[in-house]
Amino acid sequence: MDVIPAIDLRGGKVVRLRQGDYNQQTTYSDDPIAVARGFAEAGAPWVHIVDLDGAAAGITPHLEVCRRIAEAIQTPLEFGGGLRSLEAIDAILDIGVGRVVLGTAAIEDSLLVQAAIAKHGTSRIVVGVDARDGMVATRGWIEQSSVRVEDLLEQMATLGVRRFVYTDIARDGMLTEPNFDAVASVVMAATELGSTVIASGGVSNVAHLARLADIGAEGTIVGSAIYTGALDLAEALRTVGG
Repeated sequence: MDVIPAIDLRGGKVVRLRQGDYNQQTTYSDDPIAVARGFAEAGAPWVHIVDLDGAAAGITPHLEVCRRIAEAIQTPLEFGGGLRSLEAIDAILDIGVGRVVLGTAAIEDSLLVQAAIAKHGTSRIVVGVDARDGMVATRGWIEQSSVRVEDLLEQMATLGVRRFVYTDIARDGMLTEPNFDAVASVVMAATELGSTVIASGGVSNVAHLARLADIGAEGTIVGSAIYTGALDLAEALRTVGG
């Protein structure tokens, strides 16, 4: 299973939010390039980048920061946040990002997802399923949709999506534990649709990662646990990665 460290960007700095709440922010670094280099040196298979400002506003203000990260490390990048047009998707992929995660677009503009897959292929287009009580949230988790997680999975798989990032918002940044039952349900549903799942939210130790691997998650995104020192990335990669 891939253990994927996260870099959440807000105002050019590396931050973490609690449960996606923009009013509950902890800033960990003002040098995202150095953070990315550290993850690369630890052996991360991917680095997951989230543009929090972009997710809320529907733009990509951290494009240049991502370009600098892509130039600084060989580790492939996964980027999400604010990608609501084919031009924005093209721009972020053109600077060297390996794949993008579309969240709000999957709810509000399924034709965009379809067009992105047609242009860039299934391996480079991922759909983010950010859930609160089984319902999908959008626009940086600020807005709540009326779409059930299972319905979004089915709709997107029909369009050709073969990889999902599933986040339980209530667990994100809380360092409690993942919602294993929910992840298992999403993995089962996605597998039946011919897709894979990267889990996110709540990981705080290697045992959590091992259980997610057993459930069948293709990967797990880890943020707060690394920044607080609760989890050593290199150790986690040795133990669970691969």
